[in-house]
Amino acid sequence: MKIHYIQHVPFENPGRILEWARERNYPVRATHLYQNEALLAADEVDMLIIMGGPMSVTEEDRYPWLASEKQLIRDAVAAGKKVLGLCLGAQMIASALGARIYPNEHKEIGWFPVRQVQGAERS
Repeated sequence: MKIHYIQHVPFENPGRILEWARERNYPVRATHLYQNEALLAADEVDMLIIMGGPMSVTEEDRYPWLASEKQLIRDAVAAGKKVLGLCLGAQMIASALGARIYPNEHKEIGWFPVRQVQGAERS
């Protein structure tokens, strides 16, 4: 499975997802939009991962690549590719597919470690 991820800013990378892909010997490529790299076509990937970032999906005037990225998402979905969005990436998928995007009343930032707590063991 050829995996491609889109990274919007240097500090929002796939982390554990890359480890998962490497454990399975899946080739992984990336587009770093903050470095003005060009997007691939949907037919070049089997799975598309769209990472997060501080921008809004509605800021196409400030980030012109958002429009091209949304088209890539539509193309990937139409071609039956696997598409995963994290944070901004999930909003990008929703926006690309026509959903209304609006601010949440609560701020949600980052990933945090998950630990098993005493008394929460499976029975």
